[in-house]
Amino acid sequence: MAGLKLFIGNKNYSSWSMRPWMALRGNDIPFEETFIPLYTGAADKQRILDVSPAGKVPVLVDGDITVWDSLAIIEYLAEKFPDKKVWPADRAARARARAIAAEMHSGFAALRNECGMNLHRPVGAVALSEEARDNVARVKEIWTDCLGRYGGPFLFGGFGGVDAMYAPVVHRFRTYAIDVTPPVRQYMEAMQALPAFQQWTREGLAETIIIEKFE
Repeated sequence: MAGLKLFIGNKNYSSWSMRPWMALRGNDIPFEETFIPLYTGAADKQRILDVSPAGKVPVLVDGDITVWDSLAIIEYLAEKFPDKKVWPADRAARARARAIAAEMHSGFAALRNECGMNLHRPVGAVALSEEARDNVARVKEIWTDCLGRYGGPFLFGGFGGVDAMYAPVVHRFRTYAIDVTPPVRQYMEAMQALPAFQQWTREGLAETIIIEKFE
């Protein structure tokens, strides 16, 4: 039986690719990774279209099943691998985790736009808009609340899908020198200590492709 195949973009820049990649690697789910460079011309764009009707990465292929969109991929993994506990076992906690993951999926536009993921960028603060500052405050509120409710070290105890959804924000907070409280710093340190997080970071830093629009 063919294994899972995940098509991703540049690890230096592609926060959406990082999310399902972390859900897979962080939960020890075997998969084959295929890298398609972003914004490099028609040929690579066609490579994406060949596997995804949406024309975007990430894309997960499981035999004759194709799943695109980061959150949809994570939901698929949760159904296919129930033993991996991608979502919390408790129904109430699971509902909260899904709501928080969906909030990341559909919100925080200002934070994304003003603090784009770029692992090569030297660490340093930038002036943020009021909306971006509100986004930062909301993320910190979510993390602090979850850590208090579920005891850490991750948002719902053990590493799961919701942590994968917020993994790029850990990079953003580090890169843009966001001021954080001790509990938030401890969560970031726990995430950065994960072998999967370290592998993504290491391989992203090894990339040499520069996308000017993200610099």
